[in-house]
Amino acid sequence: MSAAIELEGLTSRFGSFTAVDRVSMRVEEGEVFGFLGANGAGKSTVIRMLCGLLSPTEGTARVLGIDVARDPEGVKRRLGYMSQRFSLYEDLSVRQNLRFFGGVYGLRGAQAREREEWAIEMADLRGKEDRLTGELPGGWKQRLALACAVLHEPKVVFLDEPTSGVDPLSRRRFWALIDEMSSGGVTVFVTTHYLDEAEYCHRLALIHAGRLAAEGTVSQLKEVFAGRAVLEVSAPRLSEALELLGEQQWALETSVFGTRIHVVVRDADEGRQQIAAALERQDNSPSSIERIVPSLEDVFIHHVEEEEARPRAGAAAGSA
Repeated sequence: MSAAIELEGLTSRFGSFTAVDRVSMRVEEGEVFGFLGANGAGKSTVIRMLCGLLSPTEGTARVLGIDVARDPEGVKRRLGYMSQRFSLYEDLSVRQNLRFFGGVYGLRGAQAREREEWAIEMADLRGKEDRLTGELPGGWKQRLALACAVLHEPKVVFLDEPTSGVDPLSRRRFWALIDEMSSGGVTVFVTTHYLDEAEYCHRLALIHAGRLAAEGTVSQLKEVFAGRAVLEVSAPRLSEALELLGEQQWALETSVFGTRIHVVVRDADEGRQQIAAALERQDNSPSSIERIVPSLEDVFIHHVEEEEARPRAGAAAGSA
């Protein structure tokens, strides 16, 4: 399998500020590749460089074998891009937006009409062709934006936070469309901060403060907890319990998840006893201590804490 996207030492600086710091990775043809990170981690900056919208300070990026820095216009013609912010014209109808973007991509005559009808079906907007785009619900708008981004049948599609602000049902339908495109051989590079969506991806990369923190399949990333146990703890005074457990040498990692605390220990049974004893001494007896399967959020927090513990050369990253 050949690479659709290749990054080697990709770096972006704005003055003394490093937004993306020596990122290297490879995305295969037909993959759904998830690029995960908190807001401000550097995800959108990487996408803008890959789409030829921002020149890298250092390093190289190739999309479909084209060097992005040397031929940004060549790259733009061969990819689809859906930006983080809704990018369609709200005062145009669904069909008018499709015709406009089809013209931008050079579609004419029968080909343009054929792709327009395909897009209406793909986005499930049949019967809504003449509605103003601004009147559509959020999920419909996102499907229309995706349809516009792939009208010209690109082999690589970049989706920047495509489901942000969309309800859960619409998010699921949107990911069904992504899976359909991948099955047709399209490479989909998608950024998101919804960690539950990462389960839909073939492989993932985690970025934090502009640096690549981890890369692999979901199961490979969860291997970081091999030989360890994650215990979920409920206690009456959560913040006091978190502070106390975080001070214990046997607690390898502690973090808050809603109204519970996740504690990483080497042995589940011994860990339960140690947690219960520590909180009882605090007069904060736990209502439950349960072993759980590590989530991607556990994985993400682990790698973020690991990255933050590393020394950095130069300024910290934080661009979107």
